[in-house]
Amino acid sequence: MMKKFRTNRGFTLLLAALVASIVLALGSSIFTIARKQVTLSSLGRDSQFAFYAADTGAECALYWDIRHAAFGDTVPATAPSCAGQVLGEVVTQGARSATPYTIEFDMDLFVDADGVAGTFDDDGYCARVTITKNTSNPFTVIRSDGYSTACSTTDTSARALQRSVQLQY
Repeated sequence: MMKKFRTNRGFTLLLAALVASIVLALGSSIFTIARKQVTLSSLGRDSQFAFYAADTGAECALYWDIRHAAFGDTVPATAPSCAGQVLGEVVTQGARSATPYTIEFDMDLFVDADGVAGTFDDDGYCARVTITKNTSNPFTVIRSDGYSTACSTTDTSARALQRSVQLQY
């Protein structure tokens, strides 16, 4: 006696494998899109913090230059400070009595989890400020470069973003 073989055997298994592969492909593509969106939103946030750091550095230099003439011909009696932090190492290129001359300093800025500046936390942001004094207009140029990382890691971090602000008067 001869047995009849069914020709549609295994069709359910093939259909299940096909549905599973389609669902896996959709899930994988949705995960990839979501991961890219998270990366883009974190870049936007870091860009905003870098701009805030640049703006803070420029405003600090502007305050000390206008109110206290800290970047004039002579070194000020008190060291410039912003947000309770004495400015980092101030480097002068050229003699202060001759123009043009350039003064540079770094500021490490800290924010808390709520984004409030001036409070200390692990999330540091850097502002590198350059003040150039000239004998002709513009007499003072303040260029502030803000970074989304601490000053010690701006050169080595692959995720460091830079935003700049320039004031001329």
